[in-house]
Amino acid sequence: MWLLFALFSAIAFGVRGSLYHWTSNLGLNRNLMLCGVFASGAIINGVAAAVTGAEWNAATWIGLQMGLFSFLASTCMYQGFVVGKASLIAILTALPPVVVVLVAYLLWGEKLHAMQWVAFAILVGGILVIRYSNDLSLRNLQGAHWGILTMLFFAGNDLTTKWATMEGASMFPTLTTMFVTGASCFALMFLLNARKPAAKPAKHSNKRTFSIGLAVGISNSVGMILSMQAFGIGMTGLVSAIIAMNVVVILLYSRFIVKVPFTKLELGGMCLAFIGVLLIHLFK
Repeated sequence: MWLLFALFSAIAFGVRGSLYHWTSNLGLNRNLMLCGVFASGAIINGVAAAVTGAEWNAATWIGLQMGLFSFLASTCMYQGFVVGKASLIAILTALPPVVVVLVAYLLWGEKLHAMQWVAFAILVGGILVIRYSNDLSLRNLQGAHWGILTMLFFAGNDLTTKWATMEGASMFPTLTTMFVTGASCFALMFLLNARKPAAKPAKHSNKRTFSIGLAVGISNSVGMILSMQAFGIGMTGLVSAIIAMNVVVILLYSRFIVKVPFTKLELGGMCLAFIGVLLIHLFK
């Protein structure tokens, strides 16, 4: 069952990534848009918590750490794309599952058996092949530190989500706490940057920008709900690797909506990723 939750979570996060790509061409204020994304999650999960009568227990506050990790990962990734090579950042942001599987072993003794390791390696290898770009060079590692931080913070978010489930945290209250934390951080960033003179005038009003963020945030909220379900019953490293397949959905969006043809490497990476998922299903 965890595999289905993880796969549907990957689809939701892939839709989110595709919407991020679409909104990046609209000239929106990034911090305000992301504030709307997280505010949407806070509203959805807050209402769900109230309707279901979910308990706000002590473990619920782990959501604060989840929100901080998510905020920091998004901020570092954006900064990496600004100052570094997109191909390098893309490679590093595909590696959180590797960090997750190692830390999960050290913290909780989670061990993959031989065939699970093979499946994990094939899946992550496929994702790396998809992310690979011919302009990647070891001679130019500008922005690598931002990519490494992004990788660690995304891994931290996955591990903290698993920790919350292990501590018996109620899902909707915990995610509400997470999204409120993230929304507050992005709101603060927006207010701080609002004091600086703008390099160019905004194309959209603050109200419209925030509203677009609220709409995009629906996919993000669904993805987090599904991922928390998956982490609750699945092995941390394998769940993280499956969710990282959201890049395949983004590729499909680029192919069929943006009309960018697949490269041979991308097709090969997609095949490897699907083989990895199949093996994980067979040897879970």
